[in-house]
Amino acid sequence: MAPDRELPDALARRRAAALAGHRDDAPTARRLLGDEDPSVRATALGALARIGDLAPTELDAALADPVTGVRRRAIEVAATWPGDGPIRLLPLLDDPDHTVVEMAAWASGERQPPEAGVVARLSSIAIGHEDALCREAAVAALGAISDPAGLPAILAATGDRATVRRRAIIALAPFDGPDVDAALASARTDRDWQVRQAAEDLLAE
Repeated sequence: MAPDRELPDALARRRAAALAGHRDDAPTARRLLGDEDPSVRATALGALARIGDLAPTELDAALADPVTGVRRRAIEVAATWPGDGPIRLLPLLDDPDHTVVEMAAWASGERQPPEAGVVARLSSIAIGHEDALCREAAVAALGAISDPAGLPAILAATGDRATVRRRAIIALAPFDGPDVDAALASARTDRDWQVRQAAEDLLAE
């Protein structure tokens, strides 16, 4: 196929995949799920999810796709699947691509119930990941899950950079106790006004 024909053909297939999701055309979406173009695969995945005909094995394969964009789209879909089912996001929390880790952390906080073992892994990311966005997403997820085992990591994150500190203060909302009170009191004098405001909002509730 000539190079100048590849893009238009890929766009046409991607459009077909998108339309399949609106027309309940699972066979077309499923056929395009194995397309050579990653954008087509990601769109077909979303189409099958929209139709409600996505098999766990298909989602699992997309989570292991070699292209990060497809993995991110698969994580977005997996966020709506229960954490006690066959779909596991824990491996994605160790992905070499930071944007994948960030999204996997967010999705882990959305799943009900949470995946077994996820609190420990999110805690490790929240206090030790090199990327601040990953730390922030992990802290937010720990707050959403509200497991007491995640509280030490959230408290530690109140000493991180401003964006993470703000998220950590918000994540303290489901918790109480002397350590939480001390963290909120300290945040009221934080050098970042948004951190201070977040603390004031929680203390006013």
